[in-house]
Amino acid sequence: MTNKDSTVVLHGIKSCDTVRRARKWLESHDIAFTFRDFRETGPRLNEIDRWLTQVGPDVLLNKRSTTWKSLDDSVKNGLAPGQVAKLLAEYPTLIKRPILENGSALTVGFNEDRFRDVLADTGGA
Repeated sequence: MTNKDSTVVLHGIKSCDTVRRARKWLESHDIAFTFRDFRETGPRLNEIDRWLTQVGPDVLLNKRSTTWKSLDDSVKNGLAPGQVAKLLAEYPTLIKRPILENGSALTVGFNEDRFRDVLADTGGA
């Protein structure tokens, strides 16, 4: 399985175990991809808006994260739908990961079947 002209992008944090498993899976299936580490290159607001439109805040916002738990209750309880993107841009570790993009196809979290679906257009996986 190969993907010569990669439009596949994996977003996450390199120290995250789930991201490591996703990277290893992509590499073992010979899928060419670009990795973007949220800590090195935070996601742009327009990317976050696009992700929120595709999957919604319930999928994208990781309320189990240490960052979420450390936020002041007034921030968590007063979070309006229009504020989610700005919060995720300010605290990218609140984004559930990894995010796999292939053109306009997207999946959040690591699941082999969903990865295969997103990668179906590349001729890979």
